[in-house]
Amino acid sequence: MTTVPEVLFVCVHNQGRSQMAAELLDKHARGRVHVRSAGSAPADTVNPAVVEVMAEVGVDISRALPRKLLTEDVAASDVVITMGCGDACPIFPGKRYEDWALPDPSGQGAHAVREIRDEIDRRVRVLLAGLVGTAA
Repeated sequence: MTTVPEVLFVCVHNQGRSQMAAELLDKHARGRVHVRSAGSAPADTVNPAVVEVMAEVGVDISRALPRKLLTEDVAASDVVITMGCGDACPIFPGKRYEDWALPDPSGQGAHAVREIRDEIDRRVRVLLAGLVGTAA
């Protein structure tokens, strides 16, 4: 692993789960981890319900844009967390891969997206503790 761990969150559209995970890890890590997110088939915008529930925890992602997963993103990462993207993520030897089975927030209301956000936050805190030895 590099001096500053590199974490990549990947989901299909990069409009919900991976955006929330990246922003929550970035918030809790406070510069101790380099974080990015991407999608195998990115949407045009971030899910409005995701923007709403992230604002509730002090994270403004209203200007975030979904981005396309690049092989270079995976190559530069120490840890790759996938969330429902199947085989779209390239596999590199020596990388740590995890698949987080989480519901897709697409088409869900704020209450359901809040539950997804809270589960992602719990997992992000565990991940951070394992990467830098302490949680948020």
